Amino acid sequence: MAKSFNDLRRKMTPERRQRNAAEANRMLLELTLQELRQGVTTLSQEDVADLLKVTQGYVSKLERQNDMLLSNLYAYVQALGGEVEIRAKFPDQEVQITQFGEIDKLKAALAPRRTRKRTA
Repeated sequence: MAKSFNDLRRKMTPERRQRNAAEANRMLLELTLQELRQGVTTLSQEDVADLLKVTQGYVSKLERQNDMLLSNLYAYVQALGGEVEIRAKFPDQEVQITQFGEIDKLKAALAPRRTRKRTA
């Protein structure tokens, strides 16, 4: 017979439960763009594409990229209803970098990318 997770948890030391909780919280704060969209909104890729005035395929590609322009990231997160903050962390301080905050100019960089069907 399978053991319930609660039974297993009760057998853990308090330190182990605390480490597990900290790791679970860390994992919840580290999401891919797709996981972010699915976790905080009910928007589909098509919905996000409409908001960004791009194709669904473009949104799919954006969600799978390992590297992207900040303007694309800002626009994507804004379409989900959020905002991006960029911070530099040092051993003795943390600094918010503000030069990328003009989202309207950054979002405009995406607009020309929509693919249109040509008619003959």
